[in-house]
Amino acid sequence: MKTTYSPKNNPRVIIIQKLYGKFYNEDNDLDFPKHRFKKFIKDIVLGTIERNELIRTELDTKLGEEFVFDNLDKVFQTILKAATYEFLYKPNLSLNIIIKEYLNSSNFFLEDSQTKYLNALLDNIGKKLRTTNA
Repeated sequence: MKTTYSPKNNPRVIIIQKLYGKFYNEDNDLDFPKHRFKKFIKDIVLGTIERNELIRTELDTKLGEEFVFDNLDKVFQTILKAATYEFLYKPNLSLNIIIKEYLNSSNFFLEDSQTKYLNALLDNIGKKLRTTNA
């Protein structure tokens, strides 16, 4: 299920890379090169960083007691944070579109078996967030 288009053109691949750099590499200088979705990318990246604590709280409460967020792979953590931000603050974007876009983007970072697990997590969180906050 690999995608054929270039990862450089996929806004969510860029979002994942920027957030990963910020959260796990202490990459302090966030620059946003010219891109047709620059405003969207910047909005998601800065919004996710700004609301990191709130997003973590939402994830911890929605995923349940037996689920430990910190035990997940760092790429998983980054994707979940960004997707959760979109679920919460981008109500005009369809749940299915957000999930599909992050799954497509995850193909550049994860194996197919991991993508299936990510799909289940995103679906679970998305449904819980969208129904309780609607």
